Amino acid sequence: MQRTEHIKAFGGWLNRYRHTSEVCNCSMRFSVYLPPQAATERVPVVYWLSGLTCTDDNARSQGGMQRYAAELGLALVFPDTSPRGTDVPDGQNRYDLGKGAGFYVNATQAPWSQHYRMYDYVTRELPGLIESELNVQPGIKSISGHSMGGHGALICALKNPGAYQSVSAFAPICNPSVGGWGQTCFEAYLGDDREAWQAYDASALVTAGAPPIPLFIDSGTGDEFLVKQLYPQNLEAACRARDFPLTLRMQEDYDHSYYFVASFIGEHLAYHAGKLHGAQGSGR
Repeated sequence: MQRTEHIKAFGGWLNRYRHTSEVCNCSMRFSVYLPPQAATERVPVVYWLSGLTCTDDNARSQGGMQRYAAELGLALVFPDTSPRGTDVPDGQNRYDLGKGAGFYVNATQAPWSQHYRMYDYVTRELPGLIESELNVQPGIKSISGHSMGGHGALICALKNPGAYQSVSAFAPICNPSVGGWGQTCFEAYLGDDREAWQAYDASALVTAGAPPIPLFIDSGTGDEFLVKQLYPQNLEAACRARDFPLTLRMQEDYDHSYYFVASFIGEHLAYHAGKLHGAQGSGR
């Protein structure tokens, strides 16, 4: 880990790091906010996964998260959304494929499979690095995200029972197998076998019997992508069929932007803090 930025914020530090990723086979960048409590004690972590076209910078500069994290004693980790570099393949003249659009899957198809393994990166490699190098509580972590990152947060929690104390999402892509963004990336990264797509689809995972973990989701009724990309109603139906715990709040008139995220991020971080500090107290 090479620290490239060190910014004082709300009594803590917003740092940016670069490291060589064995999983993604390239140099990766991520940001971490360490609250003031991290100066004297190990703190729990919330991983934030960002959406299409984003880097590690969008949420840390637009989400309004650091103030709440400082008050709640939470570290925040902001990964990038895809591998980067001149030798990393990219979608030609497309914002929804390639760099900035890793979709948090492990690609199996050439040329993507050499680098696009964001699922293993965010669930395995990055947490291992964070827990070995920074003053955080090993294994005490939650996950959240926005849009494509909301999809990522949901599948990471659903596919790894017990790994996260809690999960939440803003405007997540809930059923990517039937939406345009998801279909574009899944076909490129995973091939044309739609059965293989189900392993990275939150609605399909719930239907297939994923162990229950409460899902906390906010979506906006004014979101321009609600009807053709996000499909929260499909996840809601899958959860209802299994009596799977879901809190889905449709926030009146809110859109898909970080103004929406910033409006409710305090509630989400407080939700995670309750679960995380409870896990600390129980020794988990």
